[in-house]
This record gives sequence, C-alpha cells and structure tokens, in this order.
Amino acid sequence: MTDLERLVRDLGHGGIGWEFLVLLGCLGSAWGVAWLVGRRHGPDSVWFGRFIFDGVLFPLLALGLVWSARLGLGRLQAVPLLRIAIPVLISLAVIRLLARVFTVAFPNSAAARLIERLFSWLAWLAAITWILGLLPVLMDEMDAIVFAFGKTKISLLAIVQGTLSAGAVLVVTLWISAAVERKVLREAVDDLSLRKIANNTIRAVLLLVGLLFALSAVGVDLTALSVLGGALGVGLGFGLQKLASNYVSGFVILWERSVRIGDTVRVDNFEGVVTDIKTRYTLIRSLSGRESIVPNEKLITERIENLSLADPKVMASTEITVGNDADVEVVQRILLEAARASSRVIADPEPAARLTRFAPDGLEFTLYFWIQDPANGQGNVKSEVNLRILQGIRSAGIELPAPQRVVTLVNPGLLAKD
Repeated sequence: MTDLERLVRDLGHGGIGWEFLVLLGCLGSAWGVAWLVGRRHGPDSVWFGRFIFDGVLFPLLALGLVWSARLGLGRLQAVPLLRIAIPVLISLAVIRLLARVFTVAFPNSAAARLIERLFSWLAWLAAITWILGLLPVLMDEMDAIVFAFGKTKISLLAIVQGTLSAGAVLVVTLWISAAVERKVLREAVDDLSLRKIANNTIRAVLLLVGLLFALSAVGVDLTALSVLGGALGVGLGFGLQKLASNYVSGFVILWERSVRIGDTVRVDNFEGVVTDIKTRYTLIRSLSGRESIVPNEKLITERIENLSLADPKVMASTEITVGNDADVEVVQRILLEAARASSRVIADPEPAARLTRFAPDGLEFTLYFWIQDPANGQGNVKSEVNLRILQGIRSAGIELPAPQRVVTLVNPGLLAKD
C-alpha cells in the first residue's frame, strides 16, 4: 500500500469529525492569542502583519497547538488530518516570514516580490510532497546526484540544503536590520540622510556576517574566500572601478550631508528635489514630474548647486507692459498689492515693483517677490500673482497695449499697378 492510499484510507476513519473540530479549535485559539497580543501593533509588524492572520505569529502558534493535539489525540485514534495540517502550517509560516520581511525591508522592490513568489511555490511544493509521502524519496534521489568540483564531490541535496540554510540566515538578517532601523534609528536619529547611511551600514554588516555563518554551516571553507577577495579586488581596480567609486561616493554623500534627501539641487541644468540617495546613484525629481538618475560620483567630483543648504528663499519675478499714459504710482501699487495678497509670498524681503524699460509698445514694469518653498513650485505662485495683477489693472481702467508695428512702403506705385 502506497503512502497516498494509506492517507485516503485513514481519512475515512470514524473519528474524523472530532479531529476536524480539534483542528478548528487549534486555529481559532491561535488566532485569538495573536489578536490579543497584536491588536495594538502597527501594520508593518512582521509578527502580526496587517490583519493578524497574515503575520508570522499566527501560523507558528497554530503549528504548536496542532503538533500538541496530534501527540495527544494520536494515542487514541488515527490523526491523518492533523498530520496534513502540520506541513501546511510550516509552509504557511515560511511564506508569511518571507512576505513580511521582504515587505518591511524592500517595500517597493519588484525583485523582492518575485523572490517571495518563487519561494512560496517551493514551500507549497515541499508541503505537497511531504503530505503525499514523496519527500523522502525525492531527497534520496537528490542525494544520489553528485557533482564533482576537482577532488571535492557534493550532492544536489547538499546544494539545496545549503541554499535554503543561507536563504534562511539572510532572511533573519534582513528582519533584524529592518527591526533596528524601525525601532532604534527612527527614534535616535532625526536626520533622514544619517538614518539612511546607518541603515545601509547595519544591513551590509549583518548580511556579510549572516552569509559567512551560512557558508560555514554548509561546510564551505572560508579560507578559500581569500582567493575570491583578491580576484574581486583586481576586478574593482579595473572593470568595476566606476561602480566601486559610485558606491563609495554614496556613503560619502550620506556621511558629509552635502546633499540630503529633500534638498532642491541643480545638476547639469536639471533642477529638482532629491527623493532618495541609493548606494550607487541619487534620484532627483523635477517639479514637472521627470526623474533623473545621477551617479553618486558625479555629485562628488562636479559642481552641484544646492538651493536648500544656505537659504531656502528664492526670488521670482513677472513683467507687465501698460500704456504710456498710465499712472506709474497706481501701477506700482497694484503690483505690490497683488504680490502681498499671495500667501506664499514672504514679507521679508518685501516685494518691489520697478519701471524697468520704456518699451516700444508702452511702459514695462517688473515685479520682484520672494518665496521660501520653491519645492512647491514657482509657476503656480506666478500664475496667482499674475491673475491678481490683471484683475487690478482692469479694475483701474489701465490700458494693456497691443503690439503695434509701422509698415513703410518703399515704392507705393507698384501696388497701384497691381
């Protein structure tokens, strides 16, 4: 009798109803305990998730209760349903751990979502083979497949187990680094740039230590990594020089705080707000919505205008041309009132209206005013001031002259002949 046939036979025993009630009781008790403990936690918790049941604690509690119920009830009757529930809950716990850790550590990463789906399918596949009794057979077959690397032989099973061990260590490392960033750095470090470099440094160190532990756990000789380190150093010196320079420049920028997240900067005539500083590049978003990816080395070696470091105030101006017979004082008063009526125009320095040019079509005035929030846009405040100016000019009955041009006919007789 195969394992599948034995499972189908056991599912038909008379005590399946009691077993089903016990399973429901275990799941309900696990959810109740998780809800009582995690109802006050935020939605970014790895243990409790957004809805309690999508965290890690619920499947772990359910697994412990189902395991205990299997041991107790198994002395009285067959418990195939509880035996099925154990691999399912283990797979669910692994999937929820991956999902929550990747969501917290990489909230907007498409690659993290892809890795999460891949391991989810692998976890469910392992659970199905376990339930059907095929997992021991599959492991024996994988152990029989051996790869030779020089004098060293390693089986496919060892490779898979080593990969899973390394992945588990790295996931736990990401969990710890995300918890440190969320619980410690957000409260201890107010500056966003310093928090970014501290988070990147902690994550890199923990990942390195976790990777070394994982390699050591699967039997990899760490002394062999010295050869790899030397080869990597040669590669950095030649082909990866620019890449290494950008990574080092990223840490320098975050450490010196010459450019900070939220600053308004101008790089190669591209002006925008720094939205994020990665280890290799910096993202700058303009007011029009375009986003520029600037290598960090460029921010270190070239001239960059930071409009937020010294003084956030920015001067804006607008021009208007009126008729030659207009009252200059009245026009200046209308311009100043239009600027002062805007909530974004600051009083110090105060706005100024100047007669700047005697244009061919009339008198040209320029209104100068200052704002201290250029990140909110300059075109919108100019439009607001211009609308107030137009309303004031029309209310005062001042003429806005249309452009005029004089055409002189050199030989008017030619037109008469035509």
